[in-house]
Amino acid sequence: MPGDPSFYELRPLARTYVDARADRLFKLPDTAAAIEELEREPAARIFAQAHQTGRRNEERALYRTILLPLLGAVADACGGFDWDDGVFNRVYEEIEQSLLGERHEYGAAAPLVGLSVPVAVELGRDIVVRMSAVGELAAYWPEARGLLPTGFGDEPERMCILELSAVFPASQEEAPDAPAELADAVTALRLATAAPVAAGPILFERLDWRPYGIRPVLPIAATEPGGEPSRLDEFRGRLARDLLERLPACDADPELGEAVDRWELSLFADEPFRSELLRESLAALLGGTDGLWAAAARAAVLVGDRGKDRGELFASLRGLTGGGRAEAGVSDVVRRAVVEVLMHGDRAGLLSRLDESLLGLSPRPVSYFAVRAAV
Repeated sequence: MPGDPSFYELRPLARTYVDARADRLFKLPDTAAAIEELEREPAARIFAQAHQTGRRNEERALYRTILLPLLGAVADACGGFDWDDGVFNRVYEEIEQSLLGERHEYGAAAPLVGLSVPVAVELGRDIVVRMSAVGELAAYWPEARGLLPTGFGDEPERMCILELSAVFPASQEEAPDAPAELADAVTALRLATAAPVAAGPILFERLDWRPYGIRPVLPIAATEPGGEPSRLDEFRGRLARDLLERLPACDADPELGEAVDRWELSLFADEPFRSELLRESLAALLGGTDGLWAAAARAAVLVGDRGKDRGELFASLRGLTGGGRAEAGVSDVVRRAVVEVLMHGDRAGLLSRLDESLLGLSPRPVSYFAVRAAV
């Protein structure tokens, strides 16, 4: 076709040939000498870690993150294995800039299931949810094909990516804690959507746009709950972002953290353990020193918009307050209560305002959803 390259201009891709022989190349004496030189370079320390432990693993990390990509890039640029000093110098300069530059660009991506996302949604904390491009994970990590969730890419609710991107100074010797960051994002999405959201089970990391490591996602975030998939629209995306911003409050409020953890664990539990986890979550969230009955009354006021709604909500919580099994829908009541408490911020102050509302001394606190609906 006019404008297309001539046949004799096409060059074979040699990188796959190199990758297929990575283990044999690692054992060569020249590889050992190159690794020894890299070990003397302090700037290579972050590449040596690559989430490995032990000297032998550090050697392999340096090989996988620096030497093997260098060799593959040179072979690709040369169109084979005929050496070209100019090509090597150009590729080496890129590696050198990554090693000795003032900053690093880090990325971590994990497959996300349980949600469809028509447009990319920013969750804050440098995390975004977006549709995955065909083959994008395999382009960096060829082994990714066997590590994706079952059926990933087959349905709209099983073809999203949860991605963390960050820039940090070269003086920082550790990469971001991607498993913890993405686990928080999954929790926020579950709270915001009530969808069976899960990420992983593996996340793929890159550093300065080269493969860096493969790590497991935290089990609670990687396990798929039951339920119907959903769509992440603008409103719930904004709620997820707000929740993710407030989740660190759990570190300063152990009872709030326990409430979130117990609710999330209940998503995977069968009866009677599911009801017990919901009971513990509600008591930790709103019980204070007054017990489960008070927690149920406060939850009804907090979540119910009208008097009739509050009465029905309180009645639905009797299974929990009586020590029995939770009725259908109670898990969602607890979820909504967790969302409201997180969004109000001051849990102790919120309990006082709820008690005043129960006594008729003041109006009920305005819910997050009412405020957003008025915006």
